Amino acid sequence: MSARRTFSLLDLDPDLGQLLTDERRAAARAEIQIEVHRLPEGPWSVGRLADTNPVHVGLLLVEGVVSREVVVADTVSTELLGPGDVLRPWAVQETPSLLQLSVRWNSLTESRLAVLDRRFANRLPQWPEVNSVLIDRLNDRAHRLATTQAISQLNRVDRRLLALFWHLAERWGRMTPDGVAVPLTLSHRMLGQLVGARRPTVSTAIGDLARRDELVRRANGTWLLRGDPVGLPSGEAQRVIPIRRKLLGVRSQFEPLAFRGAEVREDLG
Repeated sequence: MSARRTFSLLDLDPDLGQLLTDERRAAARAEIQIEVHRLPEGPWSVGRLADTNPVHVGLLLVEGVVSREVVVADTVSTELLGPGDVLRPWAVQETPSLLQLSVRWNSLTESRLAVLDRRFANRLPQWPEVNSVLIDRLNDRAHRLATTQAISQLNRVDRRLLALFWHLAERWGRMTPDGVAVPLTLSHRMLGQLVGARRPTVSTAIGDLARRDELVRRANGTWLLRGDPVGLPSGEAQRVIPIRRKLLGVRSQFEPLAFRGAEVREDLG
């Protein structure tokens, strides 16, 4: 990571102060200052973080999209992380595992990470409201992982893909006159890693969904969902999608970020 700068945490992520009173929010905004680092697009080597002080809380993803890939034998399972997620690519103590696996990290776009370091940890007891929201974020991440696991167990890959894209649309989707736009340029290979299927099967299923006009890949590589959300009553997309804009509105401190080139490089698996 590089290009370190310092910002107020609540300027970067105002939702972390949602439980604070106006007076306490102003005080927290002034007091909780954190460093922000730029993470360039591409593979992210986290090995150098192994010696990180275990008292550091973690890293807050402020902007961009990062993937965490767990490799077991010849199978890769992928998790997508976005603004508001808390990452901790180090552990207090590494525990031996009988299952041989490896973890790979990729920054799918140029990203920015805030360091929740020891100084932040020392201040956190003064702001239990902020701590509660951080714990809620961790709970949300666990819920998304469980949801993705459930999706991967649906029969038929076309059903898995449709459920996955509506799941992604809750966080990243934008309503357009033509449907719900999902501004992520996910390759067929990565989609297979997200739903537990091989790339050729994913390509066939995407072709079927395109013919049914339920999922369309746009010219810029992003995706467009048509019709109604899976499992929701007709017309519910208009109500559900707009409320997911909060975490996408934290870029004002930086130049706008385009979702460009977000495919995982083919040589990575």
